[in-house]
Amino acid sequence: MNIHEYQGKQILKQYGVKVPEGKVAFTVDEAVEAAKELGTAVVVVKAQIHAGGRGKAGGVKVAKNLDEVRTYAQEILGKVLVTHQTGPEGKEVKRLLIEQGCDIKKEYYVGVVVDRATGRVVMMASEEGGTEIEEVAERSPEKIIKEVIDPVTGLTAFQARKLAYAINIPNELVNKAVKFMMSLYQAFVDKDCSIAEINPLVVTGDGEVMALDAKLNFDSNALFRHPDIQELRDLDEEDEKEIEASKYDLSYIALDGNIGCMVNGAGLAMATMDIVKFYGGDPANFLDVGGGATEEKVTEAFKIILKDPKVKGIFVNIFGGIMKCDVIANGVVAAAKQVKLDRPLVVRLEGTNVDLGKKILNESGLNIVAAESMADGAEKIVALVK
Repeated sequence: MNIHEYQGKQILKQYGVKVPEGKVAFTVDEAVEAAKELGTAVVVVKAQIHAGGRGKAGGVKVAKNLDEVRTYAQEILGKVLVTHQTGPEGKEVKRLLIEQGCDIKKEYYVGVVVDRATGRVVMMASEEGGTEIEEVAERSPEKIIKEVIDPVTGLTAFQARKLAYAINIPNELVNKAVKFMMSLYQAFVDKDCSIAEINPLVVTGDGEVMALDAKLNFDSNALFRHPDIQELRDLDEEDEKEIEASKYDLSYIALDGNIGCMVNGAGLAMATMDIVKFYGGDPANFLDVGGGATEEKVTEAFKIILKDPKVKGIFVNIFGGIMKCDVIANGVVAAAKQVKLDRPLVVRLEGTNVDLGKKILNESGLNIVAAESMADGAEKIVALVK
């Protein structure tokens, strides 16, 4: 789960991480009022969307007076920002962060992530702040310094100090940088984050070490422990179909293709998408109905796929282990009848109760194309869609 920058900063502030003073605004008048209350000579007007690269897309402006705040707020609110993370469709800006300007001396990068290779949390730092970390990794990977954190001891002061010196934090501010990193790590662990990224971390003219931006993502599997984090969810920033899928505990991610996929098991779902691509098609989604899906769940999954106007055909690929083929078949038939299916449907069933599942499909009276294997099914749906 993702949250907005201003929400991330509010969380970090609770842990003693220094952030600029700021206020959220949903209208132009609220933006001007927020700037008045902040009372600084310079304020920054920042678009709040769940995506990076906002500055390059015109979503971050520096205002030197209230008239400029009003002008920039009018420009940005309601604007569709297109960044490298939004995709070509972009995201509409519905809220702003009005923040005190600060005297930036130098920008750095600090991030905390889960490293799959080591199975540990890693803190990364670089003196190339303000730049996308992926660009730094590609251009000069030696400038990204990493510390693998032992889960027993947590991030130690020694490790934080080592990072601070490695990225050339001024000597007189090293202790503040160490405190910053230790607090950031604590927030990451306490709140079950999957990523905590500060880009840029800045040192200021008055000797502060501060988070100028903050990106926090959370492990959805741990949200039951954090009702306070769940309250920060902004449904306007999420795909409507993905929201619907989460209500039924379905793993659904919308993609740009035109072949809807319904599969049980994440690995099989990935393989199904790959084989559709192999035969020249484009998957419209990742959808894992899970091992213990009910008929209702399958029906809802089918409806969610069909809500996507880009979908020109559907490939159902089920290997019945825990999941029984007859349950899937009943769900497919029920959903197809409810939505009056008017697009090609290819179904491949294998495993528990496969004969019963095939019988249900064959006797449904629906125009369903049977597939003998995953490859056969992929080839057939791609041909039908084309």
